[in-house]
Amino acid sequence: MLRIDPKSDVPPYEQLRDQLMAQIESGQLPPGARLPAVRRLAGDLGLAPNTVARTYRELERRSYVRTAGRNGTIVTEDTPDDTDPALEASRAHARALSAQGIDVDAAVRLLQRAFAELKKG
Repeated sequence: MLRIDPKSDVPPYEQLRDQLMAQIESGQLPPGARLPAVRRLAGDLGLAPNTVARTYRELERRSYVRTAGRNGTIVTEDTPDDTDPALEASRAHARALSAQGIDVDAAVRLLQRAFAELKKG
């Protein structure tokens, strides 16, 4: 079940993206599963179709889904499902930072600062 919190500081497309990524990573949406049509999902969630389309584009850019023309948007066979602890920690950290409204550029700067602090001892 997908839910969008209109009171959240996290933009709706990010909320939707993170929920879909979690469902794909957990296997709840297995490879080959079709995502709902953009307009249908937008209507179900009370979002603009462009918001859902943006989410789907981001998922495709990250190789979670592929667009199959008239066949819709499909979860890819090679979904990033690595169980590497470093990757899992990175995903969790990225979700936490995103939930705080921190974009990727700011997150990279924070990570670089943290590594610099480690070097100092």
